[in-house]
Amino acid sequence: MKNIDLGKTGMKVSVIGLGTWAIGGGPAWGGDMDTQVCIDTICEAQKAGINLIDTAPGYNFGNSEIVVGKALKHLKREDIILETKCGIVWERKGSLFNKVGDRQLYKNLSPESIKEEINKSLERLEIDYIDIYMTHWQAVEPCFTPISETMEVLNELKAQGKIKAIGAANVDIEHIKEYLKYGQLDIVQGKYSILDREVEKELIPICKEHNIVLQAYSPLEQGLLTGAITKDYIPQGAQANKKWFQKENMPKVIDMLEKWKPLCEKYNCTIPALALSWILAQGDYITILSGATTPEQVRENVKAADIRLEEKDIQLLRSMAEELEN
Repeated sequence: MKNIDLGKTGMKVSVIGLGTWAIGGGPAWGGDMDTQVCIDTICEAQKAGINLIDTAPGYNFGNSEIVVGKALKHLKREDIILETKCGIVWERKGSLFNKVGDRQLYKNLSPESIKEEINKSLERLEIDYIDIYMTHWQAVEPCFTPISETMEVLNELKAQGKIKAIGAANVDIEHIKEYLKYGQLDIVQGKYSILDREVEKELIPICKEHNIVLQAYSPLEQGLLTGAITKDYIPQGAQANKKWFQKENMPKVIDMLEKWKPLCEKYNCTIPALALSWILAQGDYITILSGATTPEQVRENVKAADIRLEEKDIQLLRSMAEELEN
Protein backbone atom coordinates (compact mmCIF):
# COMPACT_ATOMS: atom_id res chain seq x y z
CA MET A 1 0.00 0.00 0.00
CA LYS A 2 1.38 3.38 -1.02
CA ASN A 3 1.43 6.13 1.62
CA ILE A 4 1.47 9.87 0.98
CA ASP A 5 2.40 12.85 3.16
CA LEU A 6 -0.48 14.30 5.15
CA GLY A 7 0.05 17.95 4.32
CA LYS A 8 2.70 19.50 6.56
CA THR A 9 2.08 17.23 9.57
CA GLY A 10 4.90 14.73 9.07
CA MET A 11 2.31 11.93 9.18
CA LYS A 12 1.73 9.60 6.25
CA VAL A 13 -1.64 8.22 5.18
CA SER A 14 -2.48 5.26 2.96
CA VAL A 15 -3.81 6.19 -0.48
CA ILE A 16 -6.87 4.10 0.32
CA GLY A 17 -8.67 4.81 3.57
CA LEU A 18 -11.62 3.01 5.14
CA GLY A 19 -14.87 4.96 5.27
CA THR A 20 -17.24 3.81 8.02
CA TRP A 21 -20.50 5.60 7.23
CA ALA A 22 -22.21 2.33 6.29
CA ILE A 23 -20.67 0.53 9.27
CA GLY A 24 -22.62 2.94 11.47
CA GLY A 25 -25.84 1.38 10.18
CA GLY A 26 -29.17 2.98 11.02
CA PRO A 27 -32.06 4.21 8.86
CA ALA A 28 -29.81 5.52 6.07
CA TRP A 29 -28.55 1.98 5.51
CA GLY A 30 -31.69 -0.03 6.21
CA GLY A 31 -30.73 -1.01 9.77
CA ASP A 32 -27.71 -1.82 11.89
CA MET A 33 -24.87 -4.05 10.75
CA ASP A 34 -23.43 -7.08 12.55
CA THR A 35 -20.98 -5.46 15.00
CA GLN A 36 -18.47 -8.31 14.94
CA VAL A 37 -18.36 -8.32 11.14
CA CYS A 38 -17.77 -4.56 11.22
CA ILE A 39 -14.92 -4.98 13.71
CA ASP A 40 -13.43 -7.74 11.54
CA THR A 41 -13.71 -5.42 8.52
CA ILE A 42 -11.78 -2.63 10.24
CA CYS A 43 -9.10 -5.05 11.42
CA GLU A 44 -8.82 -6.50 7.92
CA ALA A 45 -8.29 -3.00 6.55
CA GLN A 46 -5.27 -2.53 8.80
CA LYS A 47 -3.88 -5.94 7.77
CA ALA A 48 -4.27 -4.92 4.12
CA GLY A 49 -2.15 -1.81 4.61
CA ILE A 50 -4.85 0.77 5.25
CA ASN A 51 -3.87 3.04 8.12
CA LEU A 52 -6.55 5.75 7.66
CA ILE A 53 -9.95 5.14 9.23
CA ASP A 54 -12.63 7.77 8.78
CA THR A 55 -15.72 8.13 10.93
CA ALA A 56 -18.05 10.87 12.19
CA PRO A 57 -20.59 11.47 14.98
CA GLY A 58 -23.23 12.07 12.31
CA TYR A 59 -22.95 8.49 11.06
CA ASN A 60 -26.01 7.05 12.80
CA PHE A 61 -25.85 9.35 15.82
CA GLY A 62 -22.45 8.25 17.12
CA ASN A 63 -22.80 4.54 16.42
CA SER A 64 -20.05 4.48 13.78
CA GLU A 65 -17.62 6.00 16.28
CA ILE A 66 -18.64 3.42 18.90
CA VAL A 67 -17.99 0.52 16.49
CA VAL A 68 -14.65 2.00 15.38
CA GLY A 69 -13.70 2.41 19.05
CA LYS A 70 -14.36 -1.28 19.68
CA ALA A 71 -12.22 -2.22 16.68
CA LEU A 72 -9.34 -0.01 17.86
CA LYS A 73 -9.00 -2.23 20.92
CA HIS A 74 -7.77 -4.96 18.57
CA LEU A 75 -5.20 -2.71 16.85
CA LYS A 76 -2.10 -0.76 17.83
CA ARG A 77 -3.25 2.83 18.22
CA GLU A 78 0.01 4.21 16.85
CA ASP A 79 -0.52 2.29 13.59
CA ILE A 80 -3.82 4.04 12.86
CA ILE A 81 -4.56 7.53 11.55
CA LEU A 82 -8.02 8.12 13.00
CA GLU A 83 -10.18 10.77 11.44
CA THR A 84 -13.47 12.00 12.83
CA LYS A 85 -15.50 15.15 12.41
CA CYS A 86 -17.43 17.95 14.05
CA GLY A 87 -20.24 20.24 13.01
CA ILE A 88 -23.21 17.86 12.70
CA VAL A 89 -25.17 17.59 15.94
CA TRP A 90 -28.48 16.28 17.24
CA GLU A 91 -28.29 16.96 20.98
CA ARG A 92 -28.29 20.74 20.47
CA LYS A 93 -29.80 23.06 17.90
CA GLY A 94 -28.21 24.70 14.88
CA SER A 95 -29.06 25.21 11.22
CA LEU A 96 -31.32 22.49 9.83
CA PHE A 97 -29.53 19.62 8.13
CA ASN A 98 -30.84 16.16 7.25
CA LYS A 99 -33.51 14.21 9.04
CA VAL A 100 -32.55 10.57 9.58
CA GLY A 101 -35.45 8.38 10.54
CA ASP A 102 -37.41 10.47 13.04
CA ARG A 103 -34.36 12.37 14.34
CA GLN A 104 -33.22 15.79 13.15
CA LEU A 105 -29.59 16.68 12.51
CA TYR A 106 -28.27 20.25 12.67
CA LYS A 107 -25.17 22.11 11.45
CA ASN A 108 -23.29 23.80 14.28
CA LEU A 109 -19.62 24.84 14.19
CA SER A 110 -19.67 27.21 17.15
CA PRO A 111 -16.68 26.94 19.53
CA GLU A 112 -18.98 25.87 22.37
CA SER A 113 -20.46 23.05 20.30
CA ILE A 114 -17.07 21.81 19.05
CA LYS A 115 -15.70 21.65 22.61
CA GLU A 116 -18.64 19.43 23.60
CA GLU A 117 -18.41 17.35 20.44
CA ILE A 118 -14.76 16.42 20.73
CA ASN A 119 -15.18 15.17 24.28
CA LYS A 120 -18.14 13.03 23.21
CA SER A 121 -16.15 11.65 20.25
CA LEU A 122 -13.15 10.79 22.42
CA GLU A 123 -15.51 9.04 24.83
CA ARG A 124 -17.26 7.01 22.11
CA LEU A 125 -13.95 6.10 20.44
CA GLU A 126 -12.35 5.37 23.83
CA ILE A 127 -9.12 7.16 22.87
CA ASP A 128 -7.32 10.25 24.17
CA TYR A 129 -6.46 12.01 20.92
CA ILE A 130 -7.71 12.24 17.34
CA ASP A 131 -5.23 12.33 14.46
CA ILE A 132 -7.39 14.32 12.03
CA TYR A 133 -10.32 16.43 13.21
CA MET A 134 -12.44 17.62 10.33
CA THR A 135 -15.33 20.05 10.01
CA HIS A 136 -18.05 17.88 8.46
CA TRP A 137 -20.27 20.50 6.81
CA GLN A 138 -19.69 24.23 6.77
CA ALA A 139 -21.66 26.67 8.92
CA VAL A 140 -24.68 28.41 7.40
CA GLU A 141 -27.35 30.80 8.62
CA PRO A 142 -29.23 31.03 10.92
CA CYS A 143 -26.51 29.37 13.04
CA PHE A 144 -23.52 30.80 11.20
CA THR A 145 -20.07 30.79 12.78
CA PRO A 146 -17.17 32.52 11.02
CA ILE A 147 -14.33 30.18 10.07
CA SER A 148 -12.01 32.39 12.14
CA GLU A 149 -13.89 31.40 15.32
CA THR A 150 -14.06 27.73 14.37
CA MET A 151 -10.33 27.67 13.63
CA GLU A 152 -9.54 29.38 16.91
CA VAL A 153 -11.01 26.50 18.89
CA LEU A 154 -9.50 23.87 16.56
CA ASN A 155 -6.07 25.44 17.05
CA GLU A 156 -6.67 25.32 20.82
CA LEU A 157 -7.49 21.61 20.63
CA LYS A 158 -4.33 21.07 18.61
CA ALA A 159 -2.24 22.91 21.23
CA GLN A 160 -3.84 20.76 23.95
CA GLY A 161 -2.87 17.56 22.13
CA LYS A 162 -6.47 16.45 21.60
CA ILE A 163 -6.05 16.61 17.81
CA LYS A 164 -2.99 16.46 15.54
CA ALA A 165 -4.28 17.83 12.24
CA ILE A 166 -7.18 19.93 10.97
CA GLY A 167 -9.29 19.04 7.97
CA ALA A 168 -12.40 20.37 6.28
CA ALA A 169 -15.09 18.56 4.32
CA ASN A 170 -17.65 19.83 1.84
CA VAL A 171 -15.86 23.12 1.24
CA ASP A 172 -15.45 25.43 -1.72
CA ILE A 173 -12.38 27.42 -2.72
CA GLU A 174 -13.41 30.47 -0.64
CA HIS A 175 -13.81 28.31 2.47
CA ILE A 176 -10.30 26.92 1.99
CA LYS A 177 -8.79 30.38 1.58
CA GLU A 178 -10.48 31.43 4.83
CA TYR A 179 -9.22 28.37 6.74
CA LEU A 180 -5.68 29.05 5.55
CA LYS A 181 -5.81 32.60 6.95
CA TYR A 182 -6.13 31.25 10.49
CA GLY A 183 -3.97 28.15 10.62
CA GLN A 184 -2.78 24.95 8.99
CA LEU A 185 -5.20 22.94 6.87
CA ASP A 186 -3.77 19.56 5.87
CA ILE A 187 -6.63 17.65 4.28
CA VAL A 188 -9.85 18.47 2.44
CA GLN A 189 -12.62 15.96 1.86
CA GLY A 190 -14.76 16.20 -1.25
CA LYS A 191 -17.05 13.99 -3.28
CA TYR A 192 -15.12 12.59 -6.22
CA SER A 193 -15.86 9.73 -8.56
CA ILE A 194 -15.49 9.20 -12.28
CA LEU A 195 -19.18 10.20 -12.47
CA ASP A 196 -18.78 13.33 -10.32
CA ARG A 197 -15.66 15.32 -11.22
CA GLU A 198 -16.71 18.75 -9.92
CA VAL A 199 -13.71 18.95 -7.57
CA GLU A 200 -11.39 19.08 -10.58
CA LYS A 201 -12.47 22.64 -11.43
CA GLU A 202 -11.28 24.56 -8.36
CA LEU A 203 -10.75 22.28 -5.37
CA ILE A 204 -7.92 20.18 -6.79
CA PRO A 205 -5.87 23.19 -8.01
CA ILE A 206 -5.96 24.96 -4.63
CA CYS A 207 -5.12 21.73 -2.79
CA LYS A 208 -2.08 21.23 -5.01
CA GLU A 209 -1.03 24.84 -4.52
CA HIS A 210 -1.11 24.64 -0.71
CA ASN A 211 0.09 21.06 -0.19
CA ILE A 212 -3.31 19.88 1.02
CA VAL A 213 -4.36 16.25 0.61
CA LEU A 214 -7.60 15.74 -1.28
CA GLN A 215 -9.62 12.94 0.27
CA ALA A 216 -12.20 11.56 -2.16
CA TYR A 217 -15.43 10.26 -0.68
CA SER A 218 -18.17 8.27 -2.44
CA PRO A 219 -15.69 7.09 -5.12
CA LEU A 220 -18.04 4.22 -5.97
CA GLU A 221 -21.16 6.39 -5.98
CA GLN A 222 -22.69 4.56 -3.00
CA GLY A 223 -22.38 1.18 -4.69
CA LEU A 224 -23.40 2.08 -8.24
CA LEU A 225 -19.84 1.61 -9.53
CA THR A 226 -19.42 -1.83 -7.99
CA GLY A 227 -20.90 -3.63 -10.98
CA ALA A 228 -23.25 -5.49 -8.65
CA ILE A 229 -26.31 -3.34 -9.40
CA THR A 230 -28.70 -4.36 -12.18
CA LYS A 231 -31.20 -2.27 -14.12
CA ASP A 232 -34.14 -3.53 -12.04
CA TYR A 233 -32.46 -2.44 -8.78
CA ILE A 234 -34.51 -0.18 -6.50
CA PRO A 235 -32.33 2.46 -4.77
CA GLN A 236 -32.14 2.07 -1.02
CA GLY A 237 -31.96 4.68 1.77
CA ALA A 238 -29.48 7.45 0.96
CA GLN A 239 -29.21 6.33 -2.68
CA ALA A 240 -32.77 7.26 -3.57
CA ASN A 241 -32.22 10.99 -4.13
CA LYS A 242 -28.81 10.74 -5.82
CA LYS A 243 -28.43 11.88 -9.42
CA TRP A 244 -26.98 8.69 -10.89
CA PHE A 245 -29.55 6.44 -9.19
CA GLN A 246 -32.45 8.17 -10.96
CA LYS A 247 -34.31 5.95 -13.44
CA GLU A 248 -33.16 7.98 -16.44
CA ASN A 249 -29.47 7.71 -15.41
CA MET A 250 -28.87 4.37 -13.71
CA PRO A 251 -29.27 2.19 -16.86
CA LYS A 252 -26.75 4.35 -18.72
CA VAL A 253 -24.18 3.84 -15.95
CA ILE A 254 -24.75 0.09 -15.95
CA ASP A 255 -24.24 0.02 -19.74
CA MET A 256 -20.98 1.96 -19.31
CA LEU A 257 -19.71 -0.56 -16.76
CA GLU A 258 -20.35 -3.33 -19.26
CA LYS A 259 -17.94 -1.52 -21.60
CA TRP A 260 -15.33 -1.51 -18.83
CA LYS A 261 -15.01 -5.31 -18.84
CA PRO A 262 -12.17 -5.48 -21.44
CA LEU A 263 -10.14 -3.12 -19.23
CA CYS A 264 -10.92 -5.26 -16.18
CA GLU A 265 -9.51 -8.22 -18.07
CA LYS A 266 -6.46 -6.23 -19.16
CA TYR A 267 -5.63 -5.19 -15.59
CA ASN A 268 -6.95 -8.37 -13.99
CA CYS A 269 -9.23 -6.43 -11.65
CA THR A 270 -12.86 -5.92 -10.71
CA ILE A 271 -15.07 -3.02 -11.79
CA PRO A 272 -14.84 -1.23 -8.40
CA ALA A 273 -11.05 -1.61 -8.33
CA LEU A 274 -10.89 -0.03 -11.79
CA ALA A 275 -13.07 2.89 -10.62
CA LEU A 276 -10.86 3.47 -7.58
CA SER A 277 -7.63 3.19 -9.54
CA TRP A 278 -8.87 5.86 -11.96
CA ILE A 279 -9.13 8.36 -9.09
CA LEU A 280 -5.70 7.45 -7.72
CA ALA A 281 -4.29 8.03 -11.20
CA GLN A 282 -5.31 11.70 -11.01
CA GLY A 283 -2.48 12.69 -8.68
CA ASP A 284 -0.16 11.69 -5.83
CA TYR A 285 -1.88 14.05 -3.37
CA ILE A 286 -5.14 12.04 -3.37
CA THR A 287 -6.39 9.51 -0.86
CA ILE A 288 -9.63 7.62 -1.33
CA LEU A 289 -12.25 6.84 1.28
CA SER A 290 -13.59 3.48 0.26
CA GLY A 291 -16.49 2.15 2.28
CA ALA A 292 -16.68 -1.53 3.18
CA THR A 293 -18.85 -3.60 5.49
CA THR A 294 -17.12 -6.97 5.10
CA PRO A 295 -13.49 -8.12 5.11
CA GLU A 296 -13.98 -9.43 1.56
CA GLN A 297 -14.88 -5.96 0.30
CA VAL A 298 -11.73 -4.55 1.89
CA ARG A 299 -9.56 -7.15 0.18
CA GLU A 300 -11.09 -6.28 -3.19
CA ASN A 301 -10.84 -2.51 -2.71
CA VAL A 302 -7.15 -2.46 -1.77
CA LYS A 303 -6.21 -4.07 -5.08
CA ALA A 304 -6.83 -0.68 -6.68
CA ALA A 305 -3.65 0.66 -5.10
CA ASP A 306 -1.54 -1.76 -7.15
CA ILE A 307 -3.12 -0.98 -10.54
CA ARG A 308 -1.10 1.28 -12.82
CA LEU A 309 -3.40 2.49 -15.56
CA GLU A 310 -1.92 3.49 -18.90
CA GLU A 311 -2.59 7.09 -19.87
CA LYS A 312 -4.69 6.07 -22.86
CA ASP A 313 -6.95 4.01 -20.57
CA ILE A 314 -7.26 6.85 -18.07
CA GLN A 315 -8.52 9.05 -20.89
CA LEU A 316 -10.77 6.33 -22.28
CA LEU A 317 -12.53 5.91 -18.94
CA ARG A 318 -12.96 9.68 -18.63
CA SER A 319 -14.47 9.93 -22.11
CA MET A 320 -16.93 7.14 -21.37
CA ALA A 321 -18.11 9.00 -18.25
CA GLU A 322 -18.34 12.28 -20.14
CA GLU A 323 -20.57 10.66 -22.77
CA LEU A 324 -23.19 9.96 -20.08
CA GLU A 325 -23.65 13.69 -19.55
CA ASN A 326 -24.52 14.45 -23.19
